[in-house]
Amino acid sequence: MNSFLTKLIIETILKNKRRRQALGKKTYTRFELAKGFRELKILIIRQFKDAILISLGIASAAFGLESFLLPSKFIDGGATGISLLITELTSFPLWGLLIVINIPFVILAYNILGKEFAIKTAAAISLLAICIATVHFQEVTHDKLLVAVFGGFFLGAGIGLSVRGGAVIDGTEVLAIFLSRKLGTTLGDIIIGINVIIFSAAAYFLSVESALYSMITYLVASKTLDFFIEGIEEYTGVTIISPHSDEIRQMIIDTIGRGVTVYSGKRGFGRGGETKEIDIVYTVITRLELNKLKTEIEKIDPNSFVVMSSVKDTKGGMIKKRPLEH
Repeated sequence: MNSFLTKLIIETILKNKRRRQALGKKTYTRFELAKGFRELKILIIRQFKDAILISLGIASAAFGLESFLLPSKFIDGGATGISLLITELTSFPLWGLLIVINIPFVILAYNILGKEFAIKTAAAISLLAICIATVHFQEVTHDKLLVAVFGGFFLGAGIGLSVRGGAVIDGTEVLAIFLSRKLGTTLGDIIIGINVIIFSAAAYFLSVESALYSMITYLVASKTLDFFIEGIEEYTGVTIISPHSDEIRQMIIDTIGRGVTVYSGKRGFGRGGETKEIDIVYTVITRLELNKLKTEIEKIDPNSFVVMSSVKDTKGGMIKKRPLEH
């Protein structure tokens, strides 16, 4: 390992270890340097992926704003919607408003979500503003419904890609997190409340028609945002309680081609019902495999107790490593 790389690992990875600082050691073993190199490699790859995702998000959002929403005077929810509304009512440029309105949210993000997230968010918003100020996309269509739908799609895709990259280009969700902690309400309630105010203002200052089309834009953007964050594969966690747990476990491994976790539990019913030990089978599958799994369970034990729940995402294990079995 050359001296430059060794110094880079020490300065960026090993010196940040609290334990090492507490011990005050200045020399590092080969194992520690190798471990530091692995961490540095993971960090560089992650930052590179984040930069790509944020860049794609900025391009998509800028395209949605300039080619669809701005020419038709439609708005969206959140800080972007406030910026669009003020732009329509005044001569202040959109790119400047995006920066000014999001400054408080970036400061808030620094306090509640950390330095790295705040820096990425500030950079993403600034680059979006620069993109809007310098790159001009042509208007695609004059059809109001198409503008509302596709403007929302590209804007939602931009926000979703940025979130996947560890940043936001609309600071409203940061405010929603802060208020939900203070007021004890859900994020959804806060976001809905903010957007009701924005769309009411749009109906008053612009027109009811513009506000209604803007609501379509917001709904499409929200659904697109969810799609890009959660991905095309929706996972389902399945818990199976059956006296034939060993057969079901083997079926999931051999027929479905997925991994399982088996843990011990007790089953019973009523106050004085019989209680006995039983193995509980748990697996995570995609929604495409759910119907096949239910059919196979039905073949083995029609009376089995099956509980299914949504899983946002998975990491590791077999689910993303093996292809779907048909």
